[in-house]
Amino acid sequence: MKIVLLGYMASGKSSVGKRLSKKLSMRFIDLDDYIIEKEHMSIQDVFKNKGEIYFRRIESKYLSEILSINDDFILSLGGGTPCYGNNMEEINKSDVISVYLQGSIPTIIKRLIKKKSKRPLIAFLGDDKIPEFVAKHIFERRPFYEQAKMTIKIDDKSKKEITAELEKILN
Repeated sequence: MKIVLLGYMASGKSSVGKRLSKKLSMRFIDLDDYIIEKEHMSIQDVFKNKGEIYFRRIESKYLSEILSINDDFILSLGGGTPCYGNNMEEINKSDVISVYLQGSIPTIIKRLIKKKSKRPLIAFLGDDKIPEFVAKHIFERRPFYEQAKMTIKIDDKSKKEITAELEKILN
């Protein structure tokens, strides 16, 4: 079984993915960590030194590489991954279960403001600018996210509850 978790920043892709991998005894892969390992630099440095076009190209390359692994795994994507190239086509191949972790804009904003310093994309924004930034991004990305085979709503749920819901659906 290949499970791909997608959604906006702070939707819980990595933390839910790690929990789910323990519950299902499956390998967990974080696409950002995979890129960092392969490129020998942080995502921020890839953007800074090589540019977004380069980043999106290698992101697609590494996504395809991971999806071709002939084994079970849970993969968490970067928030923008589904929105570039033919990534959603690749993700939605027949042997992959894609899951959109869907949070409302207020939920995402609340989570992001709490851990803003750990999010390079928004660290420079004042708290008052985050709602507009998030709303615009989600509006642009939602059509891609909604191509996932399944959607789990995350509002008012703990990571433990989201993981349990996913586990129940997948078994």
